[in-house]
Amino acid sequence: MPTEMGIWRIDQDQPHRLQPSAMPLESQLEDFLARDPSLLGDRLLVVGRQVRTPYNTYIDLLAIDAEGTLHVLELKRDKTPREVIAQVLDYGSWVSTLERDDVIDLASHHLGQAFEPVFAETFDAPVPDEFSNDIQLTVVASSLDPSSERIVTYLRDFGVPINAVFFSFLQDDGRQYLARSWFATDESSEGAPSATRRGKIARWNGQDWYVNFGEGDSRSWEDGLEYGFISAGGGEWYSRTLRNLPVGARVNVYLPQKGYVAVGTTLRPATRSDVAEVLHQGQWQRLLDLPLEADYRRGLPEDETDRAEYIVPVEWDVAVPADQAYREAGMFASQHSACKLRQDFTLRKLAEHFDLDRTS
Repeated sequence: MPTEMGIWRIDQDQPHRLQPSAMPLESQLEDFLARDPSLLGDRLLVVGRQVRTPYNTYIDLLAIDAEGTLHVLELKRDKTPREVIAQVLDYGSWVSTLERDDVIDLASHHLGQAFEPVFAETFDAPVPDEFSNDIQLTVVASSLDPSSERIVTYLRDFGVPINAVFFSFLQDDGRQYLARSWFATDESSEGAPSATRRGKIARWNGQDWYVNFGEGDSRSWEDGLEYGFISAGGGEWYSRTLRNLPVGARVNVYLPQKGYVAVGTTLRPATRSDVAEVLHQGQWQRLLDLPLEADYRRGLPEDETDRAEYIVPVEWDVAVPADQAYREAGMFASQHSACKLRQDFTLRKLAEHFDLDRTS
């Protein structure tokens, strides 16, 4: 059963409960969600409304989150329990077949402008290189009957990422209010809760991190491979996540548009390139004293900490040149400089390809 949410108005130290009333129009709730999907608790960007499928059916709302996970939002309206749940499952099966370019085309058409800048403005991050394979299915309703609740619970027990969210409409002294509650909750999630996954997407193992090693004039993978380090810089957004890497983290290094090239363990916290040291030939040596392919933003004034390049020394378990990078469809990729690597599929594929022991 969903958690009931009550709202009281306090008048002269006396609480007076506001009584729910019928939503004037369910289409009005769709309007609210289309304009502000954060009503669901997560930061989402709506990329389609009344999205037509190849089967002449229409998805009420299609949204995306910062990780590239697509959210199918279906309003119950006057559908029967079997109809609304069968419909949202059907929509999810179709959405799961969409390629990244398909989603971008849908979004650009819906938004009336290029998708990428809207995504960046919404999430303060660039569009991921690859979207998540996850789909979140959400039934939006004022309530569910016992039959629907039983079906949703059964599906969630088998790892289907389906949930239901309930909105109550309240009025008081000429003002209107919406109250929200979820059918199933996950205390570890700040936003919209999702179903427990069984053997598909593992929780973070507390050790593995993804690192995006973007090459250019300021950094070269040839140097990182030779001297054992990762780096990022050129702005606070790019270096902040790298600087948060803990010592002892296992980093899985990805070259944009190429693939994964290395796995190793961080040896020291991130430091500016002008003072950074790397462990080379058994000794700690100042990086900028070594022969390098890139400049690592040397010569920046000391007070320009945001633009500086930051270096993290790493002991490689395995590392290969760029022309041997490994990538398969569905593997995790992001433009974040560093983030927790949670996707079990990627970890498993890297272990198989590089013959790694992931038991530790």
